[in-house]
Amino acid sequence: QVQLVESGGGLVQAGGSLRLSCAASGRTFNKYAMGWFRQAPGKEREFVSAISRSGDTSDYADSVKGRFTISRDNAKNTLYLQMNSLKPEDTAVYYCAATFTSGPVVVFTTGSHYDYWGQGTQVTVSS
Repeated sequence: QVQLVESGGGLVQAGGSLRLSCAASGRTFNKYAMGWFRQAPGKEREFVSAISRSGDTSDYADSVKGRFTISRDNAKNTLYLQMNSLKPEDTAVYYCAATFTSGPVVVFTTGSHYDYWGQGTQVTVSS
């Protein structure tokens, strides 16, 4: 089992940057594929980005490609999401998620694949 704690959210002007972190408990972080999802008020949760347990493979929603970068540091049990050129439509609660997988390069882009979720961190982008 793994526990996830997000941090790094906040209020930023359009065009600005934020880096989200997700700290994971346990000693088997490198056995989990990870993902970032977000949920805006009145909207369904949506996929943002995902990374394989090895960190070699990643995927992004079209809406964030070229602006967001996912990464992980398995030695520090931490997942990151670097968000640049932020837009007001990026405003949402951002959640990290984890799923145990035997595949080192597989990524998962749907929430139903994930077993563990953090509590979320608010990102607000003002225009």
